[in-house]
Amino acid sequence: MRTDQILTRLERVFARLDREPERPAHLQTPQMSRHRVVLLGSTLAFYLAIVVAVLTTSWLVRLDWQIMFFRPYEQWPQLHAFLDYLVVLGQRGPTAVMVAAWLGWRSWRQHTLRPLITLGVALLLLNVTVGSVKLGLGRLGPHYATEIGSAELFAGGDIFPSGHTANAVVTWGILAYLASTVVTRRVLSVVSAVVSLSVGATTVYLGTHWVSDVLLGWSAGLLIMLALPWFEPLIARTEAYVFDVREALRRRAETGRMPAPVVAALTPLLSAGGKWQLRPAAEGAGQPAPAPAPAPAPAAPSGTAAATPGGHSPAPRPAAHTAGRQHVIRSERTPVTPAGSRRPAHTERAAARGTAARPVAGG
Repeated sequence: MRTDQILTRLERVFARLDREPERPAHLQTPQMSRHRVVLLGSTLAFYLAIVVAVLTTSWLVRLDWQIMFFRPYEQWPQLHAFLDYLVVLGQRGPTAVMVAAWLGWRSWRQHTLRPLITLGVALLLLNVTVGSVKLGLGRLGPHYATEIGSAELFAGGDIFPSGHTANAVVTWGILAYLASTVVTRRVLSVVSAVVSLSVGATTVYLGTHWVSDVLLGWSAGLLIMLALPWFEPLIARTEAYVFDVREALRRRAETGRMPAPVVAALTPLLSAGGKWQLRPAAEGAGQPAPAPAPAPAPAAPSGTAAATPGGHSPAPRPAAHTAGRQHVIRSERTPVTPAGSRRPAHTERAAARGTAARPVAGG
């Protein structure tokens, strides 16, 4: 007899996760050092300076218009087809899917949710900070500008800062942030910087962003990457909570018991019938089980009558419903052969053959 255990889908997922250790010991969480704080302050000052320069319609706005009239896409048209594909590296949808797939595989191998949670926190910060500034300033892009020399602010646009540039900084920079070695972190930092600079310059070439949009997008993405160590305690608590929920689901799947609130709700209903009574799992497994209800008295045999105080006898019960009779399945019953032939008589056939009944003599 085969006794192999059949695992459910949830148990198979847990078994795959348990193949790796809880977390590699060589992974170090970035700390908010003094050097990082200085970089964060400098980037924030640069961010505010760009916003003030655009609000006051300074030389930076004039530079935006000069490059817009230069029309780089007309000066070097042979680069247009290639840069149309390169700018995709800054779009949030494709890049988030690619990076999330890589970090998801890494989380599965290392049995840690920190890479995926860190990516989620960074993208959430990106949407909140960049999106709020976009909608608040409402700047129009070069293709939709209406007044030459104007900053095109508060006109219902959503172009300032550049979302492509900020997304490239955060999405590809998160790979360097989560690198496990110093050499890998440096290499990925250079790669993410090159990609983000290329994406920002490509948007200016295509005429979809001003130069000031790209500068503010770079600083916005860098601010998020520099501030991520402040969110590491939140990331750690979120990871611990998810693993606690997983352990609770695993124990429930292994024991197969109902939750205690459900048992407590069903106890009055089941005990009202007098059959048995459930106990919540919190009471412990060492208590004795409740005694079953007493069995009913055996019924009287067929054809007999039990006397009653009034002198009358109740009607006898059929023998098929007696309590002591053992039920016999259909395959174990003795077949019964009926007497005589099962074929019905065909008088019309006998009359046709001339074998009709003869008259009785002696009348």
